[in-house]
Amino acid sequence: MNSIDQLFAELRSQQRKALMPFVTAGDPDVAFTAEALREMVRRGASMCEVGIPYSDPIADGPVIQASYTRALERGVKLRDILGMLGQTAPSLGAPAVTMVSYAIVYRHGVEKYCDQAQAAGVAGLIVPDLPAEESPQLLDVCTKRGLCLIQLVTPLTPRDRALRICETSTGFVYYVSVAGITGERAALPAELAENVAWLREHTKLPICIGFGVSTPEHVKLLAPAADGLIVGSAIVRRVAEAATRPPAEVLKQIGDYVASLAAALPGD
Repeated sequence: MNSIDQLFAELRSQQRKALMPFVTAGDPDVAFTAEALREMVRRGASMCEVGIPYSDPIADGPVIQASYTRALERGVKLRDILGMLGQTAPSLGAPAVTMVSYAIVYRHGVEKYCDQAQAAGVAGLIVPDLPAEESPQLLDVCTKRGLCLIQLVTPLTPRDRALRICETSTGFVYYVSVAGITGERAALPAELAENVAWLREHTKLPICIGFGVSTPEHVKLLAPAADGLIVGSAIVRRVAEAATRPPAEVLKQIGDYVASLAAALPGD
């Protein structure tokens, strides 16, 4: 059983929910990314999402786009990221997944990317620009290597298509909370819980909500409807301060923030 499946089975048996923070790999460098992953898990993260920097991000808002630009300008390479994950993920104590453009996977080689991700201890791939209709090849390659392929459903996805996306997903379904790009938001759509509740009636996969989740209040509001919450821009914004503040201070701030979100989860 994949570590993501194991995690959700354990959480469900305990009536708990997952917290999944996101960091951009290589911002400000891969050593800091590794330390941030360890700190976030130590402070309550159930899983971690590692963004692979890409020059043409698909749905990322200005905060994450800027982090990708910083990492690329500093020369981070895919081999550096996978090397860091190989030294970090196996002992992390929580599954790590990569958020990666299919353009990167395709250029690197589908089987080669999955082989190297598996060897690095990665548990799954989130590939936001891969249509469900074109995903069977990657799904087959991932499945043979014990990797999950996590796909996205948005508020604008027609319901019949949402069901097809669930059929080609493994691990969990990433539910995008809003139509638009990533970023911190003061409020989330009123119909979000209802939309997720409908999807939960039609798939056995866990559902994790991302895009805009950034406060303990958001966590308390959404946790009853979802199996997990994904937090990205609020963490990446804090990481950006590592360029002007001592890294240890920034790591503590990130850890304190993750702990505040974890404390808002039911059962914690």
